[in-house]
Amino acid sequence: MFSRIGPTAFKKDLHNTLALCKNLGNPEQKFKCIHVAGTNGKGSTSHMIAAILQESGYKTGLYTSPHIKDFRERIRINGKMIEESFVVDFVQKTRALSESIQPSFFELTVAMAFDYFAGNQVDVAVIETGLGGRLDSTNVVNPVLSVITNIGMDHMNMLGNTLQEIAAEKAGIIKKNTPVVIGETLPETLPVFEAKAREMNAPVHLSENYYQVKVSAYSGFNLTFNVDNLLHGLTSTYTIGLTGHYQEKNLRTVLTVTDILNKSGFHLQKTAIGKALENVKEITGLYGRWDVIREYPAVILDVGHNEDG
Repeated sequence: MFSRIGPTAFKKDLHNTLALCKNLGNPEQKFKCIHVAGTNGKGSTSHMIAAILQESGYKTGLYTSPHIKDFRERIRINGKMIEESFVVDFVQKTRALSESIQPSFFELTVAMAFDYFAGNQVDVAVIETGLGGRLDSTNVVNPVLSVITNIGMDHMNMLGNTLQEIAAEKAGIIKKNTPVVIGETLPETLPVFEAKAREMNAPVHLSENYYQVKVSAYSGFNLTFNVDNLLHGLTSTYTIGLTGHYQEKNLRTVLTVTDILNKSGFHLQKTAIGKALENVKEITGLYGRWDVIREYPAVILDVGHNEDG
């Protein structure tokens, strides 16, 4: 819908998503989730978090967008795409309501993901926003942790004309009494996050206070990082199966997320974290993000992100 009619596909409320979820028995309330928003890096971050959870033994749902080749890439459990039969059956059982309320493609897809995760009794799901945060269709969940990767000047015709306005939209995923990890702050955005967190009584964790991350080696197919744990004075090395130096910030965010999850009752061991990061593509099926498929000659696939609202 977004690619066909542009910004008018963007809905200014959550009415349709709430109606769909109610019709399905509110599946979004039946599993734990981690909600991820941000201008850049939220896709890689979501996949890395999901890989770590999966490698740690949790049955893990993952909802991301857009897809590259197959619609089913958007909805996965333990790296396996949703079955075609479920998609067909879901469309049939929601047809009458869909004809009545005319949901967007994204709204219907979000409801499908929630229904699939609930029906398969996942232990936890990682939910990536599509656009913005406050009014994004995914923002009907009550997560155990919110994550905001960063803020940049994106979708200004829908989210705002300043960094502060855009940050306020992304900060809309911060929930009452629910911790939030901020991957990167700017002088313009930090006060926005802090004010929203105070309003929601939500503990704020800035990843820059937890870890310092620097690239130490690059192979063409992966990156190795030196990681300083600023709270405990420890240094570690991690290799991730992704490329692009911007992964420094994403890795810092992800490691902070693992710390907060462990404090809240999850059990994510360092060995599982390391294995998951190194094999994230194979574990979750992440492709097309500065994806080096050949070194000589260099062939790189990178897919832009333009969501459907």
